[in-house]
Amino acid sequence: MTPAARLAAAASVLDSIAQGRQPAEAVLKAWGAANRYAGSKDRRAVADRVYQVLRARGRLSWAMGGREDGRALVIGALSLIDGLSLEEIEALHAGDGYGPRPLSKQERARITAGQGELPGWVAAGLPQFVVEDLKATFGERWAEEARELMQPRAPIDLRVNTAKASVEAVEAELREAGLDASPTPWSPVGLRLAAEPPPNVQALEAFREGRVDVQDEGSQIVCALAGAAPGMTVVDYCAGGGGKTLGLAAVMAGEGRLVGADVVAKRLENIRPRLVRAGVEADLRHIGQNGGGMEDLNGQADLVFVDAPCSGSGTWRRRPEDAWRLTAEEVERLHALQVRILGQASQLVRPGGRLAYVTCSLLSRENEASADAFEAAHPQFRPLATTAPFSPTPATRHRLSPATTNTDGFFFALYERTP
Repeated sequence: MTPAARLAAAASVLDSIAQGRQPAEAVLKAWGAANRYAGSKDRRAVADRVYQVLRARGRLSWAMGGREDGRALVIGALSLIDGLSLEEIEALHAGDGYGPRPLSKQERARITAGQGELPGWVAAGLPQFVVEDLKATFGERWAEEARELMQPRAPIDLRVNTAKASVEAVEAELREAGLDASPTPWSPVGLRLAAEPPPNVQALEAFREGRVDVQDEGSQIVCALAGAAPGMTVVDYCAGGGGKTLGLAAVMAGEGRLVGADVVAKRLENIRPRLVRAGVEADLRHIGQNGGGMEDLNGQADLVFVDAPCSGSGTWRRRPEDAWRLTAEEVERLHALQVRILGQASQLVRPGGRLAYVTCSLLSRENEASADAFEAAHPQFRPLATTAPFSPTPATRHRLSPATTNTDGFFFALYERTP
């Protein structure tokens, strides 16, 4: 493919991402499958351009007069990120039969005009309501948090299944396979791989045989903070893909009762192969929207772990396209849903048992506000202080973020049900 053809392809992929809800990775994979003439270097160049634009989308749209189509964003990137002159950009758009059409008068004017003075949220590369939330939460540190939240190529963390192998043995195995593996800073069962070049973890023998599973170190930490232990009855109330179900199982060391529940039956079916690979037994429950199907566990669980549905803003460095799909209205909907789910899940906790609330979000409306609302409505649950490995001070609530812990963003709050 010519450089111009790659630009046209990137613009087309960006339009497809904007028009749907699929992850950028899936859209790029579909584009590659439909355009088999594109070689590996072509696919990589198109993907790099797409992610470059997604991470700078607000700034590029601002520079192009508010346009958000793929063509405008790519043109803006050529000027503002690549630093090409108007003449160089026009040469790429001269028309070779495969590239984008020549620049319009308006596009030339936007490139010539430059950016001008940028509002703070545009410079941060995030929606305005998100920046306002970060300012309120992090104060003077908000800009650093915003910058790290959208940094490219997050590391790939693995959780070692210590029921099958030691961390040291798996680290040596991965190094023998040619991977640069090193222990994670905070989790004692984590190994970190470099994001470049992207490793094919699922092809590893250690993965296929269940000695490792992919899990961000932040996710490993919140599983440990919840306080699961051998012999307990533990409920993963929003099991989703099953990563935290497996993390809780590892802490339980095969002793006790583990229940993974979710409102989407297909998610539960997707967990089963992961359980088999890891050698873990769990009771998987399909529950109703109002919590139906768990009545036999009311007042029985030692720990109920609620990894609530959320915006996923803590993972935007992996999926930057999601930052521009989120609206303030959606955050309000999620807040109400989180409070409702916490109320349902709390019924399962025995007196003296624990309830853990977790999100992979940095937004206060999904974190502190949801926790505050639950506490106000359920005074029988008292906040319980824990000590996180990254902080010597015990706290009832913990925040993790790319800027502070070099993990995905997480919020964690723990409660104990009083007798």
